[in-house]
Amino acid sequence: MSAPPILRGEGLTKTYRLGEQRVEALAGLDIAFGAGEFTVLEGPSGSGKTTLLNVLGLLDRPDSGTLALDGEDAGALDERARARVRLERFGFVFQTFNLVPVLSARENVEYPMALAGRGRAEREARARALLAGVGIAEKEDVRPDLLSGGQRQRVAIARALANEPEIVFADEPTANLDSHTAGDILDLMRRLNEDRGVAFLFATHDPRVVERARRVVTLRDGAIVARR
Repeated sequence: MSAPPILRGEGLTKTYRLGEQRVEALAGLDIAFGAGEFTVLEGPSGSGKTTLLNVLGLLDRPDSGTLALDGEDAGALDERARARVRLERFGFVFQTFNLVPVLSARENVEYPMALAGRGRAEREARARALLAGVGIAEKEDVRPDLLSGGQRQRVAIARALANEPEIVFADEPTANLDSHTAGDILDLMRRLNEDRGVAFLFATHDPRVVERARRVVTLRDGAIVARR
């Protein structure tokens, strides 16, 4: 990367306990991630992809090692400051969509803007524009349970973009989609990356995602074993 990284992790470790078993999810790995990237973390289940995504996205803390955000120690941020970074600078797309079931598509997209303190008129206008941008303007008043999987993922992408994030973290975003819909969703994300400069970091073992990446980081047993 020519520009300084937005995120840099050094010596990151994370261990979980499952009953009597100790699982080393991250084994002292180093990684950096910068503006405008379209990068995939790949590897089999249990390789540490989601854990690393959660640590980089400030959803979780490493047991040891350092994580720098714009060169500053992210570990020094309290929970309120971490939540503010997630709200204002990051977006998240999950394989289970994580939409609020009682809200319409437009209201789901408006929700993070409301948390950020944006006014109602601005929220509504931007939510409509984002839904149009992901191709489902006509579904703005529909609740998630009445949408297809692909439509729900488009709403989730629009919501992730609501506060104009620098980075979108996407955890297995195609896992619940058929091949055609997954291709459409990935093409949409790539266009957002190219046209708007939004960086995407994926955790996946889906070859359809990997083949579209500009950079691929392969994990095994919590360690990086290949970069390309």
